[in-house]
Amino acid sequence: MKIIVCLDELGGMMFNKRRQSQDRVVREKILELCGGEKLWMSPYSYKLYEEMEGENLCVEEEFLEMASQGEFCLVEDRLLKEYDEKIEELIVFWWNRRYPTDFRLDLDLNQWESVNMDEFEGSSHEKITKEIYRKKGNEHE
Repeated sequence: MKIIVCLDELGGMMFNKRRQSQDRVVREKILELCGGEKLWMSPYSYKLYEEMEGENLCVEEEFLEMASQGEFCLVEDRLLKEYDEKIEELIVFWWNRRYPTDFRLDLDLNQWESVNMDEFEGSSHEKITKEIYRKKGNEHE
């Protein structure tokens, strides 16, 4: 599966019990990235996407267990280490800020290599960086 997360500079996914991923442009880029393919998410995440008609959104509490190889998963409030073997790709939207984080990504990014990076202006942040990672030694394109 392909995991999509939004992180601050310290790897924080949430701050003050609030999500990092509320930026409208980031949401549009996530849907564009999925290109109409399945996008799995929790009911919590769906609250940001429910107005986006016609998208192939799959909403389940246990979405990480249900997603298949090659499918996208938006993760905002879940630990990922136990799914490490299933993760083919990690797509990170980096904020150019540091927040008082109360929930962090639990994957070691030293085990991954950056294969693509793109910067853009969001609706709430001047600079957001989208970075795609693959596991080191992974030969998949």
